Amino acid sequence: MKILYAFQGTGNGHVARAQEIVPILKKYAAVDTLISGHQSQLKADFDINFQYRGVSLLYNKTGGLSYRKTFTNNSFTEAIKDMREIELSKYDLIINDYEPLTGWACQLKKLPMIELSHQASMLFKETPKPEKKDFLGNLILKYYVPGERRIGFHFENYHPQIKKPVIRRKIRNLYPEKKGFYLVYLPSFSDENIIKVLKQIPVEWKIFSKYSRLQFRKNNIEVFPIDELQYLNAFENCEGILCNAGFESPAEALFMDKKLFVIPIHNQYEQECNACALDRMGIPNSKVLDPEEIRNWVSADQHLKVDYPDDIEEILVNEVLTL
Repeated sequence: MKILYAFQGTGNGHVARAQEIVPILKKYAAVDTLISGHQSQLKADFDINFQYRGVSLLYNKTGGLSYRKTFTNNSFTEAIKDMREIELSKYDLIINDYEPLTGWACQLKKLPMIELSHQASMLFKETPKPEKKDFLGNLILKYYVPGERRIGFHFENYHPQIKKPVIRRKIRNLYPEKKGFYLVYLPSFSDENIIKVLKQIPVEWKIFSKYSRLQFRKNNIEVFPIDELQYLNAFENCEGILCNAGFESPAEALFMDKKLFVIPIHNQYEQECNACALDRMGIPNSKVLDPEEIRNWVSADQHLKVDYPDDIEEILVNEVLTL
């Protein structure tokens, strides 16, 4: 059996999930990998056979999705050309983690594909969503990667085809402690905006920044360039995590029983849906970097017991490789 595993390179969650899924698939089949997108700070720890620039969602420095940057800084002509030229007929199975080039290529060439992603869970009506619908955001979720067969991942099993999060081995192998400081990962905000707010709250903050190349300290705030080993060490020992309302980072924080506060990226409907789901679970969130809300969160106790089993191999064998 020959499989193509195609995944999105925008954000870190898709790469983190691929790090767990690809080695398992290689136990059962010959596997090629394909990545498109150019906004991830996490590097794959396996060989990538095909790499494309693709189409990435881009953000401004105040925490919002920038439609202007997204449309002007992506080459849609190049993406369409790549989509038409990708050779997929040699594969028995194409697994897609929110990767648009292979998604549309399979749609146009009528090739079988299964989407295995967090975004797939958004297309089930049972998934929590804000009362105020986002028409454009919903269209992007539905048509960014077209397909019919889907298995989604989410914080809870809202539907039989929605599974619990894939927690990567590097997180499962940690021994969490709480040493009083707070970890911050808000790549949609500039460092200046984050520091301006957090310096008002007198606890220790460790910010991991995609903008800074040097480690530096300002009063109660330490800023680090993105480094996976340093990040995992801080993640293991922090009291709580302040991050965007993505999927993998909040899921890993819940798994580690860390306090969690999320800020959905403005105009990013998927993150608004994630914040809605977390809100139902009792996790605080805000649309802005609000010092008062963050101060209240720091002062409060927060414990939420979750059960995220290590069952991705069982899912792949029983529900994906049998297709």
